[in-house]
Amino acid sequence: MNYPQAVIEKAQNLEQLLKRITAGATLGEANQALGFDLDQEQLERAQVKHKAGGCRWEALIDGRHGHAQKIHSGIREWLYNRKDGEEEIRAPQLVKEIAEKFGVEVTPEHINYLLRKRGLTAPVGRPYKQQPAEEEQTEAETNSSEPVDNAGIFFSGDSEGGNGGGARA
Repeated sequence: MNYPQAVIEKAQNLEQLLKRITAGATLGEANQALGFDLDQEQLERAQVKHKAGGCRWEALIDGRHGHAQKIHSGIREWLYNRKDGEEEIRAPQLVKEIAEKFGVEVTPEHINYLLRKRGLTAPVGRPYKQQPAEEEQTEAETNSSEPVDNAGIFFSGDSEGGNGGGARA
């Protein structure tokens, strides 16, 4: 596999660090000389990985060398301005607009990640439905003034209804 030059150099430098420690250098000296900041646990993991890979620097390549960045600064600025201008717009709609305007395919999750980093996301959960003020007032009045005089009709306490309120035979 073709790895970026920086990934290859990092693996080779890590191998040099391991060789220096094997030769008797301390971890602090080796870290300082080669620009690493490994602790003892990370060193032990690298040693095991190096030994298992045949003591070759290729074994130290971690395989994570980033990915192409689709959302560049221009798209991010457009996204932030768009969300600032219209707070109720959601990620799926923004994904469609980005695809149309910039020709870049991204997921709604990534859009939400970017908006969350900027503090532009909506509250979690379903939006609360607000009723007009007059409907709220009439509903509250209706609930508070509803009579409960006949509530016992449905839950009578006699044994005729078969609800276990009377003596058992």
